[in-house]
Amino acid sequence: MRQNNQNQSISKTQYAYEYLRTQILDGYYGPGQRIIIDQVAKELVASTIPVREAIRQLEVDGLIQYKPYSGAIVSVINEIEYIETLSVVAVLDGYATALSSQNIKESHIEKLKELNKQMEDALHQFEFEQFGVLNRQFHATIYQECGNSFLQEEIRQAQLRLDRVRRSIFTFVPQRARQSIEEHAKIIRLIERKAPKAEIEEVVRQHRFNTITAFKNRMISGQNKND
Repeated sequence: MRQNNQNQSISKTQYAYEYLRTQILDGYYGPGQRIIIDQVAKELVASTIPVREAIRQLEVDGLIQYKPYSGAIVSVINEIEYIETLSVVAVLDGYATALSSQNIKESHIEKLKELNKQMEDALHQFEFEQFGVLNRQFHATIYQECGNSFLQEEIRQAQLRLDRVRRSIFTFVPQRARQSIEEHAKIIRLIERKAPKAEIEEVVRQHRFNTITAFKNRMISGQNKND
């Protein structure tokens, strides 16, 4: 009986975690917004215990932080941190893709082509959030074949920090979406023809840095409009 209660508690905590994470990533809870634990518990028809546990997990993920006198709030988007984190992802992803290119199967290449086609369809429909989801799937499909579990985990953790911004990055910079599709096609061609690892690593790294450049230009453009 005790084991069943423990499993039930874990299940409720996981449910609360997934619920809050989705609400944050979808923008229902905006940056800086306070999470009212009693209110969330009421929405989930649960006690406050699993909600508090879920908030602790989201704090580890970097999506929530505690502020004195305010409690749990949604982490404020830090544009500098975003750029710094994506710079690290550029290096890690470039290396991981180079390693994966030696192991990737034909079925995975076909999946990459299909994902890139779905990204193009999402762009035509102006579904930028879906575009972002597919973009993450595209890169994950590649780096999961790198054969280095530590490298995979480092990329995954870095991407968790990017999630909230990444969901909307292509909304901010729609022209980058078209460029990204074209760059993905180039990456696929390089993998297909078994290009040298150094060449693949450089192209993927530059692909990520191009997103950083577009993001920086958006920041400058926004500042100029406010001046």
